[in-house]
Amino acid sequence: MPATTLLTKIDSYLANDRAEFVRNALDFAMNAHSGQSRLSGEPYVEHPIATAEFLAERRMDATTLAAALLHDVIEDCEITREQLENQFGEEVAKLVDGVTKMNSIDVLTRGDRVNTPAFALNGDGDGDTQPDERTARQAASMRKMLVAMADDVRVVLIKLADRLHNMRTLDAHTHERRIAIARETLEIYAPLAHRLGAWDLKWRLEDEAFRYLQPRQYRSVYRLIKRKRAEREEYTERVMKILQDELDEHHIPAVVHGRPKHLYSIYQKMHRYAEQGRQFNDIQDLTALRVLVSSEEECYRVLWIVHKLWRPVPDQFDDYIGSPKENLYQSIHTSVMCEENAPVEVQIRTRQMHDLAENGVASHWAYKEEGDPNSDDNFEQRMSWLRQLLDWQKELEGDSEYLDTVRTDILRDQVYVYTPMGEIKELPGGSTPLDFAYRVHTDLGHNTVAASVNGQLVPLNTPLENGDTVEIRKSRSERGPNMDWLNPDLGYMVTASAREKVRTWFRRQRREENVQRGRELLGRQVTQLQSSTPEDEIAATLNFETADELAEALGSGALQPADVVRGLVDIIGEPEIVEIEESDDTSHYGVVVLDSDETVTRLARCCSPVYGEAITGYATRERGVTVHLQTCPNLRARLEPERSVEVAWGHIAERYPSRLQIHARDRVGLLRDITAVVSREKANIRRIHSNEQQTYGRSVVELTVYTSGVDQLTRLCARLDAIPGVQSVQRQGVG
Repeated sequence: MPATTLLTKIDSYLANDRAEFVRNALDFAMNAHSGQSRLSGEPYVEHPIATAEFLAERRMDATTLAAALLHDVIEDCEITREQLENQFGEEVAKLVDGVTKMNSIDVLTRGDRVNTPAFALNGDGDGDTQPDERTARQAASMRKMLVAMADDVRVVLIKLADRLHNMRTLDAHTHERRIAIARETLEIYAPLAHRLGAWDLKWRLEDEAFRYLQPRQYRSVYRLIKRKRAEREEYTERVMKILQDELDEHHIPAVVHGRPKHLYSIYQKMHRYAEQGRQFNDIQDLTALRVLVSSEEECYRVLWIVHKLWRPVPDQFDDYIGSPKENLYQSIHTSVMCEENAPVEVQIRTRQMHDLAENGVASHWAYKEEGDPNSDDNFEQRMSWLRQLLDWQKELEGDSEYLDTVRTDILRDQVYVYTPMGEIKELPGGSTPLDFAYRVHTDLGHNTVAASVNGQLVPLNTPLENGDTVEIRKSRSERGPNMDWLNPDLGYMVTASAREKVRTWFRRQRREENVQRGRELLGRQVTQLQSSTPEDEIAATLNFETADELAEALGSGALQPADVVRGLVDIIGEPEIVEIEESDDTSHYGVVVLDSDETVTRLARCCSPVYGEAITGYATRERGVTVHLQTCPNLRARLEPERSVEVAWGHIAERYPSRLQIHARDRVGLLRDITAVVSREKANIRRIHSNEQQTYGRSVVELTVYTSGVDQLTRLCARLDAIPGVQSVQRQGVG
């Protein structure tokens, strides 16, 4: 019987009357879903049972477990909210209704049921729906979920458990649906689990989504980890025993065990290392220990012992017990140079802290159900960010704008900064003084001219850190925001709420001004790429009817310059075919030749493709496959289509060369500012040459830079263009 495990778990911690309450909900759900099946062929009732079982493992309260078992009966079984309220009470009915409102147009739940009334009426929910309409409906669904969560966070805990089980049974869906569901999981549900402190849910959702979104990379990371697993496990067991023996000698009752690294987090770290020119073997913290004790005092005693045993790694210590994270997380983190001079991360926490770290807010109800008098300590204060969801519900009309704001302003890690009066402001990680100004007041943001952090003047795009004190200097006259603030490549703002306020200000300006401003931005991007593409063709590629509409969208901030860049590189022209010069470099560039055993690839010098751009291959007779931009004027495959080869970028980018030409007003410090920008962007300069034209007071700087791909290159060009005195930045060999 599929419910046996669930019943065993609830009997292990719930009082008899509460366990009986859950059993009644289970019987009701089994009767209601009788005869219904999932696409995989299994009885449908197994899904709500699995959802409730996951929550029971986290010792959730009986009300939540009952709602989890019943979360689909309103939608699928013609059961009314009133029936649930009469039999199970208002609280259960409210939770089920909250989940049902999310499911009604959710991209996942449509199409996962057969032989049910809802399926018979609605088909698979996607057949006649256009992609734009589906996206809009999905955004509306997410908005309903988030607002319902703000009312009772248990609604989203049920939804997260529901989503995890669905992720584990995705194979019955079509490929397109699997990708859509996995992407939604990675972008919304996993960050939401993190924000709620449910680490266990977060990594499970991330790994499941990773498996479907990037199956080749998933297998690659798995093989890399598996290759040295035995050696790593032996080492971990050895250092665990050393630490456990030392703790026993000091009479500290503690449990030491290894902490597994999860595939998606390793993949992300591999990407960060690749951007720094480092390899997988350079990742040194795949080994980690966790120590569980009974009290905070013992946590600090263990820390002293760890540092006595092994030398601490500088700048690798965090005390989240003294300064807890916003999602309830508490622990001490330290890295030490352990046996064989290898770095090991050690996490130290109490058992209750560990429960909170793994399950987040779910633990609040577990302790509350057990009558813990401290179950409400700081809970409302820690969940104050939920009130922001309701505030935005009133302020933002569009569902997409609401969802974008939640993505950037809520689902990212937070930093806490202070006003000069000592008031704390919570902002997403990476926020700047401008984000801070707009969070304080819209008018202050519009008229910001300078900012100081901890008493020092800083650029407006300086990322803020925990504990910073920020003071904003406001213009004496009304001046309004700067259009550059909306350019994500310049990093002035990261919060969607601040960007929306700036866009609103520009939308209120006259259309003619927006068009003029947009034409200037468009001209700048076209110049950078040395493109001769007509403006009307660019507009059509980006789905605008006229060049004026495109310029207005750019000028009002509705469209970003980076979107124009991507549109330009997607346009295939018909240029004259000329001889090409190919690179003699035989190193691997992270390019995969599809459906072929060919492994040697070279990047053509004529167009110097970078990671992320649309590329195609040309099979040479003696030198393997040469990789070109699809827009390259020298692509001989157009004359010999039989030698065209399909290629794709590998999952970890190498560094790719690009030639840039910068026209600027000649001044002291120009080269220093250019190299400083390239350095901050973490790009490498291979060659730089400056030619001063004394007659005209101008300078032409040519440099070859190595970047990780088109996104980094576009961002670098934008930041170079923002240097005082720079008149244009052009990429050579493109267009």
